[in-house]
Amino acid sequence: MAEYRVAAIDLGTVSSRLVLATVQEGGIVDSHKHTIITDLGEGVDATGRFSEAAVERVVAACQAFLGEIAAFAPTGICTTLTSAARDAKNGSVLLDALGALGLRPQVIPGEIEARLTFYGVAHDFADQRIVVADSGGGSTELAVGSYAPGYPLALDHVRSIDIGCRRVTERYLVPAPPTSAQLEQAAAFARGAFGDYWSALPVHPDRLVAVGGTVTTLVALVHELAVYDPAFVHLHGLSLDEVEGAIARLRGKTADEIAALPGVQAKRAPVLLAGAVTIAELMRTGGYKELTVSENSLLAGMAATLFEILAGVEPAIGWTPELS
Repeated sequence: MAEYRVAAIDLGTVSSRLVLATVQEGGIVDSHKHTIITDLGEGVDATGRFSEAAVERVVAACQAFLGEIAAFAPTGICTTLTSAARDAKNGSVLLDALGALGLRPQVIPGEIEARLTFYGVAHDFADQRIVVADSGGGSTELAVGSYAPGYPLALDHVRSIDIGCRRVTERYLVPAPPTSAQLEQAAAFARGAFGDYWSALPVHPDRLVAVGGTVTTLVALVHELAVYDPAFVHLHGLSLDEVEGAIARLRGKTADEIAALPGVQAKRAPVLLAGAVTIAELMRTGGYKELTVSENSLLAGMAATLFEILAGVEPAIGWTPELS
């Protein structure tokens, strides 16, 4: 049975993430994840540029990741960048710095991001038709489809929408705490963006699966997890009532006050309310009273794709990453 060690780095709008995975026949049998909140997208929505400080934070995170990667000794390594890098006019500053570290960074289109995320999630829902939402800092990727082992992904209505917790925070919810009018503006923005998507979808799948730091943090907040437990969070249900309850709990609080709540990382606190508003409108406009939270994401999809490349198999997502 073919087995490979692989490493994938994903540099998102809010978080920089690493997975070190052992993959057999496309399935992850063992993995280690490391997430650092680096806020690469800070200010990008307004300026269209990366700040020097944000670039430095991401480069420092990647330097730390490289130490872990060296100890793991994978066969293949890939590095992807998503929404913030798609928006930034000075993205070459970061790409050049990452190249100097020996990485081969790729800014991936929103559709590829959605496909990778769906592939990472769908292994838990084989032969089920589902909709997967990846709610990030600058964008939300949505994809509908199904996965059957050994066959290409069957996806439709794949779309990347420029709405995420960092973008919504900077447009509508500063300074904190925001007013009721600001919260309604943020909700209206999300309703419009997601309403257009759902209205174009003739039949909504029974199951909505969501990934990303907002939904995993909301589960931790709702259940007051003083110590984060990924096994508890993975495949946990999150109801619209619980999301609305979290919004009621977060509104009126400063970032420091939110950070003091059980289950909330201090660096995620400034964008959590916007993320919760975004998730609530995603569910409401789609007609979902509950979603399923997955700990798997783009990184899991990338690990499976790296296995396919190393095994000489055509990637199921129809895209081939560059390896370093």
